[in-house]
Amino acid sequence: MSAHIDAPAEPGVAATPTSMQAALNAALRDALTEDPSVVVYGEDVGPLGGVFRVTDGLAGEFGQERVWDSPLAEAGIVGTAIGMAMYGMRPVVEMQFDAFSYPAFQQVVSHLAKMRNRTKGAVSMPVVVRIPYAGGVGGVEHHSDSSEAYWTHTPGLTVVTPSTPSDAYSMLREAIASDDPVIFLEPKSRYWPKEELALPVRTEPMCTARVVREGADVTLLAYGATVKTALEAAELGGQEGLDVEVIDLRSLSPFDDETVDKSVRKTSRAAVVHEASKFVGYGAEVAARVTERNFYYLAAPVLRVTGFDIPYPSPKLEEFHLPTAERILDALDTWDWEA
Repeated sequence: MSAHIDAPAEPGVAATPTSMQAALNAALRDALTEDPSVVVYGEDVGPLGGVFRVTDGLAGEFGQERVWDSPLAEAGIVGTAIGMAMYGMRPVVEMQFDAFSYPAFQQVVSHLAKMRNRTKGAVSMPVVVRIPYAGGVGGVEHHSDSSEAYWTHTPGLTVVTPSTPSDAYSMLREAIASDDPVIFLEPKSRYWPKEELALPVRTEPMCTARVVREGADVTLLAYGATVKTALEAAELGGQEGLDVEVIDLRSLSPFDDETVDKSVRKTSRAAVVHEASKFVGYGAEVAARVTERNFYYLAAPVLRVTGFDIPYPSPKLEEFHLPTAERILDALDTWDWEA
């Protein structure tokens, strides 16, 4: 049985400037209000409200039986979530920072992801693992990783990442309502920019991609923070006469082939953009998948514009590591556009 999800805001409800942090906070509050089986916990998510304040005020409002601070033990956080889910709860846990999730990797991969298959469908796992991820905030070591390739390589997990406040609200509500485990990646650099928004809001279904800018010459495939970068590249490219289409993948696993194929077959060229390193990165899967399904429509190889194949750099070097609009356009210039 899935939890109830809010209907869209009534017509006439005034929109206000809303950040992704505030939208996520509202989504958690609404889920806690509507479903007593929802619980929220993790390191510092209680009275402090989380290091990014996503859980601000929730412990005071719902009490420490519904929202509480966990020990500094990520494997224990996910392990207890698995146990609670087996007994009918809907835990939403926070990993605080991306690289902090690695101690929980074994619990996620060996148990959370496999429980439904292991029990022949008898036991569902309605667990959401929230992970603030990627760079752009000047984090030190272990505070700015892009771990999406690890999670998306694991069958049994749904892996999603919003790029806007509206998607953050809608997708988190849908993730909490899911009977299967969801890795919910929150791009840290997008926590604070605001969008005019009337909550509650429902956007496209969680496991679908969305065309956020239409174009005819090339398709940029981006997600999380890189959607903004891709849109910047599209604007710059437009000044040079290049008509760029941008797709926000939103759901990294499952992958929305239909939306991507339709765009690629229209433009005949594609590039995927992500902050994680290139080698065996998520973009490799996207490039292979797009090529396999659209080979005879492509005019050029699918490109990847990514972070470099290094450990995530120190804050002073971060700007050189992250993909930029200029790097995207430089990559597109490597194609033979006369082909």
